[in-house]
Amino acid sequence: MRLIDGRAIAAAITEGVVADIAALPTAPVLAVVVPTDDEATAWYVRSIARAAAKAGVDCRVFTLDKPTGPEISAELDRLSGDPAVHGIICQTPLPDGVTLDEVGLHIAVAKDVDGANPESLGRLAAGLPAYAPATAHAVLEILRREGVPMVGASAVVVGRSTVVGKPAALLLLAEHATVTVAHSRTRDLAAVCRTADIVVAAVGRPHLLGPGHVGPDAVVIDVGTNPTEDGGLVGDVDPAVQAAALTPVPGGVGPVTTALLLRHVVDAARG
Repeated sequence: MRLIDGRAIAAAITEGVVADIAALPTAPVLAVVVPTDDEATAWYVRSIARAAAKAGVDCRVFTLDKPTGPEISAELDRLSGDPAVHGIICQTPLPDGVTLDEVGLHIAVAKDVDGANPESLGRLAAGLPAYAPATAHAVLEILRREGVPMVGASAVVVGRSTVVGKPAALLLLAEHATVTVAHSRTRDLAAVCRTADIVVAAVGRPHLLGPGHVGPDAVVIDVGTNPTEDGGLVGDVDPAVQAAALTPVPGGVGPVTTALLLRHVVDAARG
C-alpha cells in the first residue's frame, strides 16, 4: 500500500501561493477570530499563523474574552465590512448555546475562506462560486494531484458534517463521481465501503474503518485526527487496511488543508 505524502502536496500548493502573492500590490490579510481559550485551538491558530507568515499572508488574530453569540457576530460583521481584510475564519469551540452556523452567517461569503457560512454550502450545492471548507477541498485536491480518476468512480464518504462530509460529497459529485454518504449508523458499513473506488473517512472515531471496510484497489482519504493518550494522533482508518493508497495521520490531509486555506485567502484578495 502506498502512503500519500500530504506534506509534499502542501508544499507544492504553497509554492503557487507564494508566487501569486508576489504579484499582488499588498499582502493578503487573513482574520482569525478566536472566541475561546481552548489550548488545542490556540495551538492550531499558532500553526496557521506560522504557515501564513512563511507564505506571505498577513494573519491577524482577534481573541475575544468569554464572548456572547451577539458579540462574536458583531466582530465578524465588523471584519466582513473591513476592505483591508480578505479572508475570515472563526475558530471553535464556541460558547455554550452558540453554533457555527449562527455566527457563520455573519461572515461575508466573498471572505468566507473556510466555508462556515451556510450560504457558502448552499452555493456549493448549487454549483455557484463559493469557498468549500478547506478540509473538504483538501480531499478533492489530494485526489486530483494523485491522478485518481473521479469521473464515474464509486465514492463513499463516511461522515455527514457540514464541515467535511457533506461538502466533500458535493465536490466529488461535481467531478462526476457516484457518491454515497454513509455514517457511523449506516447498516453494514463495511459492505457499503468495501466496493468503493474512493473512500473518505470523516467521522472522528479512531480506527472506525478496518481492513474489512476497504477493497484492495481503493484510494482512502483519512480526514480523522483523533488525539491519543500519549499526545499523538490517529485517524478514522486503521493503518492495517490493504488499500491501493492511504493518507496517513498525521502528514496527510492536515498539511493540505492549511495550504488550501491560504490559497483561498489569496484567491479572495485577487477578487
